Amino acid sequence: MVFFSQNAANISLLFVLLRKTMDRIMTRLSVNINKIATLRNARGADVPNVVKVALDCENFGADGITVHPRPDERHIRRSDVYDLRPLLRTEFNIEGYPSPDFIDLVLKVKPHQVTLVPDSPAQLTSNAGWDTKKNLEFLTEVLDGFNHAGIRTSVFVSADAEMIEYAAKAGADRVELYTEPYATAYSQNKEAAVAPFVEAAKVARSLGLGLNAGHDLSLVNLNYLYQNIPWMDEVSIGHSLISDALYLGLERTIQEYKNCLR
Repeated sequence: MVFFSQNAANISLLFVLLRKTMDRIMTRLSVNINKIATLRNARGADVPNVVKVALDCENFGADGITVHPRPDERHIRRSDVYDLRPLLRTEFNIEGYPSPDFIDLVLKVKPHQVTLVPDSPAQLTSNAGWDTKKNLEFLTEVLDGFNHAGIRTSVFVSADAEMIEYAAKAGADRVELYTEPYATAYSQNKEAAVAPFVEAAKVARSLGLGLNAGHDLSLVNLNYLYQNIPWMDEVSIGHSLISDALYLGLERTIQEYKNCLR
């Protein structure tokens, strides 16, 4: 009887360890909720409620929530960031250009991760990665401040080995690969489309950097990216996911995206 009890305990412990291991190696899905805020702002009221949708995303299986507060607050507002922070149970990622106001917001809120993008205030959406070599001094100073505050840092870069190397020199914990070129080329030749991203991911790994990815990833192209780069830490997806939710519903959509990362 003791023998069987001990075996059962060992099996139970094995499953716990296996689950923890899988959690560490699984690519996490962070849902960007900017489009929810855009829809809310169109009518000037509080429908849909940004915080409620974020909490629903968590309940439906999202591993994190991403927001990109812009200076003109055309979608996410500073007040949204403050409202979300104490209520989220998963990882909170704030992305944006490191202006003084943005830096101040991030240091006050202290999210789990800050992702630096080179967007100008008037830019519609991110459309390029940092020139980390040209901006090395600036990025080093900014990243140092966030790192000292205990906030994990990620730098948005193209699939370019040199840009990744200089992100590491600047002190980034992770890089986020700008995947729009992959998404655009995917339908023509998916093998050719993913090849530079695989090489970039290998460079990041060789430098000890964590790896995120984002921009134009969808149910069409996400799984193939994951198959080729299974060691990605996180993908951040907003526009496609929220658009799919109009047809599939938010809960099913999040599960479909999670299925692409298995």
